[in-house]
Amino acid sequence: MTRATPASDSLTIAGRTYQSRLLVGTGKYRDLDETARAIEASGAEIVTIAVRRTNIGQNANEPNILDVLPPERYTILPNTAGCYDAETALRTCRLARELLDGHNLVKLEVLGDEKTLFPDVVATLHAAEVLVKEGFEVMVYTNDDPIMAKRLEEIGCVAVMPLAAPIGSGLGVRNRLNIMTIVENAQVPILVDAGVGTASDAAVAMELGCDGVLMNTAIAAAQDPILMASAMRKAIEAGREAYRAGRMPAKRYASASSPLEGTFF
Repeated sequence: MTRATPASDSLTIAGRTYQSRLLVGTGKYRDLDETARAIEASGAEIVTIAVRRTNIGQNANEPNILDVLPPERYTILPNTAGCYDAETALRTCRLARELLDGHNLVKLEVLGDEKTLFPDVVATLHAAEVLVKEGFEVMVYTNDDPIMAKRLEEIGCVAVMPLAAPIGSGLGVRNRLNIMTIVENAQVPILVDAGVGTASDAAVAMELGCDGVLMNTAIAAAQDPILMASAMRKAIEAGREAYRAGRMPAKRYASASSPLEGTFF
């Protein structure tokens, strides 16, 4: 199959264009300096921040993460990490919009279980519907169910973010066929969210056709977060190029790289 190669292979979310397809979180780093250096090394342009766990201005006497990640340089993506019901998630998004002067782009996640951190898809669907009606641009974390992914797109979410594996597990993409199905059926960006452990996992997600990958623990929990951030940047780029190039067909038996046809002996 021949793939069309666009002149510009940028990522567009909610009408905004980005050159990087790597989105990163801000949790679990040793300090704000390491956070800033890792994100710089990643090349990410979209940075997600857990509003319930990070100060973005709600606590005047605490360091503000926006001092090291200025909104004029990065697209800040407030998220609802730690919310276990729709109403808490809704309040968190509304607070973020107030603190960020009307900023409407949010990442919605409503968790259903403290051990696995799997999403509560029923509560997620309800919260997404309310947020879309209130004018939010919703990027939504969900499971790897193609039906739910399509439903979230249909109600108006600007990006759908299926998990690759449980949050923070580092297990990589566990269900490649479902991710491929979600990608094939989507008209909005599909970004793998959760489960990436190392650079090869990020490359696999991109080779499956995902529009991007969001990660946090894979970088922050590495022995050298700055070096891992750089590795993830390269893996995203390599995986995307491989997808666009179109891989060779997989075969059961060998096929000589130097065919014998036309030889003289």
